[in-house]
Amino acid sequence: MANVEHRGPGGALGAGQAGGPEARTGVIRVTLWLIAAVLAIRQVAVVLRTPEGERLTDLETWIGPDGVLHVKGSLYDADKFTGTPFAGLVLKPLARSGEQALGWAWTFGTLGLVVVLALVAARALPQPVSRRTSLFAAPVAVSLLILSLPVRNTLYLGQTSIIPVLLVLLGLFAVRGERASGVLIGIGAALQPTMLLFAGLLWLTGRRRAAASTGAAFAACTALTWAAMPSDSSTYWIHHLAGAGLGANPDANANQSLHGMLLRLGLEGPLERGLFVVLSAAVVVLGLRRAVRYAEDGQLLLAVAITGCVAVAVSPTTWQHQLLWVLFAVVGRVGKKQSDRYMWPVAVVLVSTLPATMMLPNMPVTEPIRDNIVLIAALAAAVVVPFLSRTHPQYRSPIPTDYAAPVPARWKRVPLVPFWRRVLTRPNLLLELLLIRVGYSAYQQVRLAATGGTISGGRADAERHGEQIHGIEQVLRIDVEHWFNQLTARTGWLEDFFNFYYTSFHFVVPLTVLAVLYVRRPAEYRWARSALGFATVLALVGFWAYPLAPPRLMPDLGFVDTVHGVQDFTKPNYGTLTDLTNQYAAMPSLHFGWSLWCGLVIAVLAPKWWMKALGLLHPFFTVCAIVGTGNHWVLDAVGGAAVVGAGFGLTYLLSGPRVREPLRKAPVTGTSQEASAKDRTPS
Repeated sequence: MANVEHRGPGGALGAGQAGGPEARTGVIRVTLWLIAAVLAIRQVAVVLRTPEGERLTDLETWIGPDGVLHVKGSLYDADKFTGTPFAGLVLKPLARSGEQALGWAWTFGTLGLVVVLALVAARALPQPVSRRTSLFAAPVAVSLLILSLPVRNTLYLGQTSIIPVLLVLLGLFAVRGERASGVLIGIGAALQPTMLLFAGLLWLTGRRRAAASTGAAFAACTALTWAAMPSDSSTYWIHHLAGAGLGANPDANANQSLHGMLLRLGLEGPLERGLFVVLSAAVVVLGLRRAVRYAEDGQLLLAVAITGCVAVAVSPTTWQHQLLWVLFAVVGRVGKKQSDRYMWPVAVVLVSTLPATMMLPNMPVTEPIRDNIVLIAALAAAVVVPFLSRTHPQYRSPIPTDYAAPVPARWKRVPLVPFWRRVLTRPNLLLELLLIRVGYSAYQQVRLAATGGTISGGRADAERHGEQIHGIEQVLRIDVEHWFNQLTARTGWLEDFFNFYYTSFHFVVPLTVLAVLYVRRPAEYRWARSALGFATVLALVGFWAYPLAPPRLMPDLGFVDTVHGVQDFTKPNYGTLTDLTNQYAAMPSLHFGWSLWCGLVIAVLAPKWWMKALGLLHPFFTVCAIVGTGNHWVLDAVGGAAVVGAGFGLTYLLSGPRVREPLRKAPVTGTSQEASAKDRTPS
């Protein structure tokens, strides 16, 4: 009471301050909804702008003028219809609709179902959740669903795979009464038979009336279809064993099921089928046991996601548009430390939204993982990942991250970024590897997309820029490229050395430096990694804005390409090499930029003088290699040095100086928690 009486005029100010976070929350919420709306509009526009013969191809195959639903014989004669007979019975009336109007209605209707699905999932988050999380959950869920490969694939093909998932979630989280719940799930199972696994989840969690209703609704829909379409039902359920073998080749990478994986591994015949049955039975038993445990723990949405991942794995064919269950596994909490808490959701979102080729490089050793990466994620969620129970001490209060003391801003007009706090502890290794791989893959895609540039554009402009750079170097009297390139080409051992150095050390040395810093100097690792990331992003801007032909691709200057061999200048792309990488991404030189980053990091952090000297030799040999092989101009190296300097400068500007404290373990005492809270205060 005394505190209330002594507020005086400051009471209004206090109320205003209390309203500050509320206002910020409202702004963030509106922004998230705007992002979701933009993503939805963009996705619909992409679908509708696609030529008619290339979009909604599955829908066209079913209900188009020549679709299988118009055929008087069996749905499965042409081996194009892969749905259940009940799905065919439901879709047949739509075959009389106008093709154009139905395409628009189907696209917008599917998008509406996605929004409803996101809203239901957002309301079903395991409790307790903060008010801010509950407000942000719906727009974030809509955005993630629209970005996910299953939804994009569904919209593009005109598939029905959203409907069974929505029916299951509505039955479990929206409708009242076990009978109504079971009926919805049973109808979903009639459209996608593996949804019957949810009847097992209902039964094992004590909702036996709902489980019985699920089975009854499924049986009723199937019996109705059997009476109306006996031949098709016999073909689907008996001849093809619930649809197994229908549609595309089951060993295609798009089939992310255990059956598809075993076929891709070269197994076939009775051995493959027997192994598939055994593995499927094990996944069902282990997955349902875990799902029941988390459902009884109050995490029903996680239990539903686990059951859906089991269905993904054990179905004979699980195409990309049927993989939505993997994304719902993002609600599980993994890791006792705050720094580990983001690893699982980031991995799930990346697997669900990015193609497998961006997750892992196109190398023979990675093919078994890359070709089955979504299945591996589903199996991990179903039987491996140790999700925390709500009773676990770290479920709501993970071990806090150890931060360095805040530092003052470098310049008053540019305050330090509040969330870019200087962390002392080592980041999660899997999360770092995922981000490094995806970041580099995105760098490759942008670099390749910048071929010819979007601002200046074209081979002619790249060669014109090459002449500009050559002219500037002549004025500055630093045009040593031709002399040094000819010297390298004439000297066998020098050519072999620089060719090897150019092709081998560009990735090996930066990755080695990052690995050593991660293990030995985690605080400096974050500082160095951020600087490298900024430098790379700035270099991409240069590739887009100033496409530049390197010396080896200047037809009239007489340079020798010692690495790639003689180029055929009569071909616009100089052969197949341009299809693999952007030949005009020369300014700035990241070959030199990354080597300079390595040299500076080693020179700053290495404990011995000879280590520092060896580190600085790397950028020296690199600049000799890029000039001697004809791959870069001298000014390209200057540009590489500029973006690296800017990378270190931005890191310093936004987060302050690098942290020099050794790795510390965060104590669990109250004093430590208070200190940690103090350190987390934005500067």
